[in-house]
Amino acid sequence: MRAPTAGERMLIDLGISEPKEIDLEAIACCHGAFVEYEPLDGCEAMIVGDDKHAIITVNSRSGDERRRFSVAHEIGHWHLHRGRRLFCSAVDIGNPRHDVLNPERQADDFASDLILPDFMVRPRAMKIRKVTIAAVDELAGEFSASRTATLIKLARLDRFPIMLVCHDRNGLRWWSPQNRFAGWWRPSRQLDTQTYAYEMLFNDAGDPHPHKMPGDAWFDFKGADRDEVIEQSFRLPGDQILTILTLPERAVP
Repeated sequence: MRAPTAGERMLIDLGISEPKEIDLEAIACCHGAFVEYEPLDGCEAMIVGDDKHAIITVNSRSGDERRRFSVAHEIGHWHLHRGRRLFCSAVDIGNPRHDVLNPERQADDFASDLILPDFMVRPRAMKIRKVTIAAVDELAGEFSASRTATLIKLARLDRFPIMLVCHDRNGLRWWSPQNRFAGWWRPSRQLDTQTYAYEMLFNDAGDPHPHKMPGDAWFDFKGADRDEVIEQSFRLPGDQILTILTLPERAVP
């Protein structure tokens, strides 16, 4: 078992052991940061402070789960990047396209560990037989987290052979995790017309339930047609589609 991350250590040090105890405003306060909610234009959240105290302001127009992740994201900045004045736009927070050295990605990872800590998520994930949207939503509800954040956490646990793939009308936006599967299991840049994700994105149709698909509908390496994958696709804001792909065992080296 790996050592706790900085976000998880923050919870452990406060004696927090259950999802219902993760009160982000109280956690921020314990570390000298105070949270307020106001309508913001051009950004989702910002933090201003000195060496000891800070004010975190979060866009009150955003949804509950988005506001919650934004608070955790700014607590991450306070812990990791103290002394900087940071304004975080919608594309800065919760964007898997950022590389690991990007401060916004670092704050995102901190937020994920604060809202969905491994030591709470993993025992619950062990009870999940298959990753379905219904199972993910149940877990997300327990942690007051978004479906997407919960999926990213599950994918990183390495318990399930799942890959998350996000497309928009211009093609592939991001996919995760990128370091678990053999290198040739890289999703196609453009959606195949036979996928449910394509139907959802371009024809406003499709079906979010699990469906078996030929491997070459999602991957273009030689021999992909010999494998089957299971596709579950659903819409994200901004005319994007996120797909959960369950891959065959041979995809994991």
